[in-house]
Amino acid sequence: MGYHDKRARRNFIKYSAASLAASFCFPAFSLLSGKPSPAEKPGLLTKIIPSSKEKLPAIGMGSWITFNVGQDPVARQNCVRILAAFFQGGGALIDSSPMYGSSEEVIGHCLARLQRQARHFSATKIWTPFQGSGIRQVKDSQRLWGVEKIKLMQVHNLLSWEKHLETLEKLKAEGQIKYIGITTSHGRRHREMEKIMQARELDFIQLTYNIIDREAESRLLPLAREKGIAVIANRPFQRKALFHRVEGKALPASAKAIGCHNWAQYFLKFIISHPDISCAIPATSQLAHMQENMAALTGAMPDSQFRAEMLSDIRDI
Repeated sequence: MGYHDKRARRNFIKYSAASLAASFCFPAFSLLSGKPSPAEKPGLLTKIIPSSKEKLPAIGMGSWITFNVGQDPVARQNCVRILAAFFQGGGALIDSSPMYGSSEEVIGHCLARLQRQARHFSATKIWTPFQGSGIRQVKDSQRLWGVEKIKLMQVHNLLSWEKHLETLEKLKAEGQIKYIGITTSHGRRHREMEKIMQARELDFIQLTYNIIDREAESRLLPLAREKGIAVIANRPFQRKALFHRVEGKALPASAKAIGCHNWAQYFLKFIISHPDISCAIPATSQLAHMQENMAALTGAMPDSQFRAEMLSDIRDI
């Protein structure tokens, strides 16, 4: 037996014992936060939005490409099934943008079919260089989603953020939206995001964070904790690059100790177990993949030592 096999077996025994003990002592609590899970979904990992103390399931849903299906009736029906599985698995936050083609319209179509408008957490964006167009985009999003107000409005990729944050702050003060935020991706413009976080009152930021892309750990995540800002993690799988990296590779044996049955759950649990990450937003058009993703909300979560060993395992692949 090689070194990594021995270590995996040792860790599996250690974390299985710890998880079993925790399940007897705290059956209705998240192993990560120690906070009660919603009664409708015992054991569901939720995070607290710092600015409101509202609970948020730690896995949401992205809609880039996957919900941009236009008027295709077959593709739309598939989106209805995907969203139904998302809700069934305990999800709430749905992230979109005017940049994503027909995605907002398709989300609204699905919500109407499922009659679940009250359950979801709507999160979309302003994506335009013009302030006046930003206001119109907010109204367009409300119409397309079929809701009276969008819960979270974000400035997409910091585009004209000064003008749009001014607009969003006004709309929030008027009660037309509940939360405001800014987004980036691919590790871009982190210094600028940091300055905005220091200078403005934000409820959310959105950035890229996954088991490979961890630049945000150095400054942005600690600052979010300090300022009381919730963090949405996009690109949890680097699109498909992480799956290509582990293609044909078996999960580490220790993954069973945190309830991982596939690589998607392994990658997601690494993200949502970080104490400063509020929600990860994987996107998929496959029903089985959505069910796999949502299963990562339950079961034991890796602690800091386990996370370090997950990083080591990925480096060894």
